[in-house]
Amino acid sequence: MRILAPDSIGLESLRALNNEHAQELSFADAPRFTHLVSRAFFARHIGTSAFIIAFDQAADYDSTNYLWFKNRFPRFVYVDRVVTAAAARGQGHAARLYNALFEAAAKAGHTQVTCEVNADPPNPASDAFHAKFGFAPIGSATLPNGKTVTYFARPLATQA
Repeated sequence: MRILAPDSIGLESLRALNNEHAQELSFADAPRFTHLVSRAFFARHIGTSAFIIAFDQAADYDSTNYLWFKNRFPRFVYVDRVVTAAAARGQGHAARLYNALFEAAAKAGHTQVTCEVNADPPNPASDAFHAKFGFAPIGSATLPNGKTVTYFARPLATQA
């Protein structure tokens, strides 16, 4: 697992992976993807097979979903996007990325990790994955693009 940075080798391949899953994640052109990576609290990748991008409450980020959490919680880490290429599924990449995020967030003093999952159109694989990691629903919204999402949070034990 490596840090995902704006000058990362394979950044364009990871952006392409993102855009293959634009329905679940949202499309990102090259400047937008670079902006996301450069502003992230936590951005990691496993080759060009999987990546995660997460923001904390201090991020310069304008996502409707991120702002939903920012308007409700003084401190949090928000998983903006996590994806594994179809050919690499079932190898534990997403679990490794999430576990590394939980560790980094706890070390930084955060007490919860948050995310949203599409409810309409549904994303049952993501629902099951997040339930396995202890995420619980805390709200929902209909977005300007017509998608309906469910907001989730997972408490963390902070590390001294």
